[in-house]
Amino acid sequence: MSLFRVVGKELFYVYRRGIASIGTRCITLSSVRLTAGKETSSTIEEDEENENKPSSGEDRDDPKDRTRVIPVETSIRYLASEAFQQTYQGDPVWKQYRRNHKGLYPPKKTRKTCIRGGKLSTGNPCPICRDEYLVLDHRNIDLIKQFISPHSGEVLSYQITGLCQKKHLQLLVAVERAMDYGLITFEVPFRNYDYSEYYTAQQ
Repeated sequence: MSLFRVVGKELFYVYRRGIASIGTRCITLSSVRLTAGKETSSTIEEDEENENKPSSGEDRDDPKDRTRVIPVETSIRYLASEAFQQTYQGDPVWKQYRRNHKGLYPPKKTRKTCIRGGKLSTGNPCPICRDEYLVLDHRNIDLIKQFISPHSGEVLSYQITGLCQKKHLQLLVAVERAMDYGLITFEVPFRNYDYSEYYTAQQ
């Protein structure tokens, strides 16, 4: 079988399948197969199996995929990187976020969650769900402090930050754990005690 017949058979198969780009398929055959005169049916079957199987690279390149677990250390390095500074320009991650809602007035509560089935289920996810490298953890202090009011020291409401209910609950847990571990300073309310209730009057 000549080389032209082999290449022509391969081109006809590509044209029949309706594939536009020929570069995705392996058209060239090895010299061993050409000298042996074997048919190219085995390579065609292998290509069909490879096309039907979902590759891990496609899943990784999916911008809506949230099944990958990002370590906290990676998130901490991301907040200190130049890419984070260029993206958010020194503002908190929720500053430029705007909620999408029907009608003139926004609903009192945000959506329950932005991720369903390991993928983003909305076109406008909350500030934490849209960036997979923002991990809410008690060790990620730089991220937690962005959701704490500098005036009162309280956690900002989800009506201000736009977080979904699931991420807001994770934020509250992370803040409480950071306070328990002593990673965040907070003011303890001053209490006036009536010591006459504890000590008898000295005579």
